[in-house]
Amino acid sequence: MTTQEFEPTINIRMTESAIQHARKQLAGKSGVQGLRLGVKASGCSGYKYVLDWVEALNEDDREFKIAEGVSVFVDSKSLPFVNGTEIDFVKEGLNSMFRFNNPNVASECGCGESFSIA
Repeated sequence: MTTQEFEPTINIRMTESAIQHARKQLAGKSGVQGLRLGVKASGCSGYKYVLDWVEALNEDDREFKIAEGVSVFVDSKSLPFVNGTEIDFVKEGLNSMFRFNNPNVASECGCGESFSIA
């Protein structure tokens, strides 16, 4: 009998529209290394997404090189909540926003601001 190692898939993805938007935003920001995706306790469902610019790396950051010039950083506490997430950039009427397609989400609140994990 042989021993096999199991390496779970850890991934963050972006759609082409999200990559293009991130590139435009990053081009105008000196010293910014990418985007930080995280979660924090909030709302009626439990958690909400937090997206910030990364100027300095944290010790526990994991970098996901999405495309040339576009990286997403996730800290070790947030990674289990966002692993497998696809970040999209959508325009709805006059509004535009990043939208998160997260396979870990069990439910979302009615207003769409918070989510819970199964």
